[in-house]
Amino acid sequence: MYNRQIARWFVILLVICFFLASFQISYSQIKMPSPASYNSPADYTKATGKKITKYKEAPMLAELVKQGKLPPVEKRLPEEPLVIVPVEEVGQYGGTWRRAWLGRADGPGPDRITTERLIYFTPDGKDLIPNIAKSWKVSADRKEFTFYLRRGMKWSDGQPFTADDILFWYEDIILNDELTPTKPAWLTIGGKLGKVQKVSTYVIKFTFDQPYGLFLRYLAGPPGHGICYSPKHYLKQFHPKYTSKEKLDTLIKEEGVQYWYQLFSNKRDRFLNPDIPVISAWKCVVPSTRPNMVLERNPYYWKIDIEGNQLPYIDRINHEFVESIEIINMRAVAGQIDMQVRHILWQNYTLFMENKDKGDYRVIKYKDDFETNMAIALNLNHKDPVLRQIFNDDRFRKALSLAINRNEINQLCYLGMCEEPRQVVPLPESGYFSKELAYAYIEYNPKEANRMLDEMGLKRGPDGIRLRPDGKPLLITIELTPAFGPWVDACELIAKYWTDVGVKTAIKSMERSLFYTRKAALEHDVAIWTGSVGMQPLIDPRWYMPWSTESNHVIDYARWYQSGGKIGEKPTGDLLKTIEIYEEIKKTSSDRKQKELFQQILKLNAKNLWVIGTLSSPPDICIVKNNMRNVPETGIYSWVLHSPKSFNPEQFFFKK
Repeated sequence: MYNRQIARWFVILLVICFFLASFQISYSQIKMPSPASYNSPADYTKATGKKITKYKEAPMLAELVKQGKLPPVEKRLPEEPLVIVPVEEVGQYGGTWRRAWLGRADGPGPDRITTERLIYFTPDGKDLIPNIAKSWKVSADRKEFTFYLRRGMKWSDGQPFTADDILFWYEDIILNDELTPTKPAWLTIGGKLGKVQKVSTYVIKFTFDQPYGLFLRYLAGPPGHGICYSPKHYLKQFHPKYTSKEKLDTLIKEEGVQYWYQLFSNKRDRFLNPDIPVISAWKCVVPSTRPNMVLERNPYYWKIDIEGNQLPYIDRINHEFVESIEIINMRAVAGQIDMQVRHILWQNYTLFMENKDKGDYRVIKYKDDFETNMAIALNLNHKDPVLRQIFNDDRFRKALSLAINRNEINQLCYLGMCEEPRQVVPLPESGYFSKELAYAYIEYNPKEANRMLDEMGLKRGPDGIRLRPDGKPLLITIELTPAFGPWVDACELIAKYWTDVGVKTAIKSMERSLFYTRKAALEHDVAIWTGSVGMQPLIDPRWYMPWSTESNHVIDYARWYQSGGKIGEKPTGDLLKTIEIYEEIKKTSSDRKQKELFQQILKLNAKNLWVIGTLSSPPDICIVKNNMRNVPETGIYSWVLHSPKSFNPEQFFFKK
């Protein structure tokens, strides 16, 4: 009897262990380990008991020190450099990181491996950590945000980085109406722009008239928000506040532009102008106007590893210009790219796996932060009044959603790697997920789609194509740029599904800049793009409300919102209500209250289905050469985390 009880408890214990192991696997897939960091050498010593006794540098910089062209590394680093813990091991200096890009319109590629923000999200996207700012303080009323910068930090030309560089950004760029005619919405609360005040050389304060519960997340989040600084000592020579009109006129003529603000913008572009100082790990030395843009290590970069080696390990990054995404993928297959996720297409996964030994690379799958790989946006601000009327009828959008066979798209286009059909909705792990929205009108039901279209009065013509209210055939075009997924193949299927229910659909694939030009002019019928911030939807709710010009379904309404009503068209009804709710979210500092309010926005989306979703996002594919190390094998690849910057690429290295 006693032995049977022991056996029974042993079996129960095994079951519990199996459950916990399964849970741990599931949790690890969510949390995704990534490089750790310490705010200073002292913090590293306190946490580990190990001391960093000496700073070291790359051989190419040591040679410049020997020649008297650079000061010693100890004088180039700040008093408290940020310490990066390598993913695998302390790296080796040297080498050129080979990447491929599509030219200046593909600027997010180099941007997302070099941008430095005041603060960052942790690699799992849930908490905030120091970066340029070593610490910060928030007032009890959530109106004041004070940031403490790293004393002794320097620009790439050796000049001090101080609060003056943030104040210059605010007073001379943001407040200047010629440079910034539309003030950034993220710096605005209750219709009023926040203020920036220099407290001391290394202390800066942001102040708002109302509590601003989302400010820190904005600052850490979407590209550009945390870049609230510019090198005053360099850029003031192109600004009328600091330079005479006569000198500016000469510089304008030399630049070949008409106005001073065009000159200023060109000189401020760090990939166009190699002369501008930066604080990133690598600095542009061959500009983006050349076939291959080259970045080279910044001798004053302010991060080190756990043995005191100044980062980055890699000397240079070469961005080879190619004419198409297909060529980028062929370069990857041939082993001619060292590490890249951007433009590595899912439909080539089998090809990558078949050639990884020959190409001497490994294939890594990262969890994708996008709500979906492919969001379908009907233009609710369409210039054609008849199409606008049709598109704004929620029955039309719901019918098109029901007409899509998502399981077939998953198998044929995504190799079955998407977890499930879903509308555009925050990730389940985020705390913002809504079942009501996720599965609204998601089933494949062409019979119900036809019924809803019939109910709208869209009768079929002799050829089976439905007729618009003005008697013309109902013809629409899906526009896309083949950038981030198997969109052409998927859209060909969608065009067939929609044509089958009487909505004649064509697809038009185009280069990215043309795609953006057309949607900015509101000339598109239907636009395809990725999801956005699945873990932190509050800081870029582009698909849930008229948020920005990336809200492809409501661009003109978003212009109205972003400009405070100065341009664009004011939305009405439930769309306007989403804006009103979001403004309430911005004011509250309670996470619980923010989530409750956002659920109201998601409920309105489920009711109206302004955007049509397809599938949960598949993993992102990363191609990495076998000798390139410290690239994490798991992680979240996210736009809001500025990935791959979230992996600390300054600690990548080539193992000899």
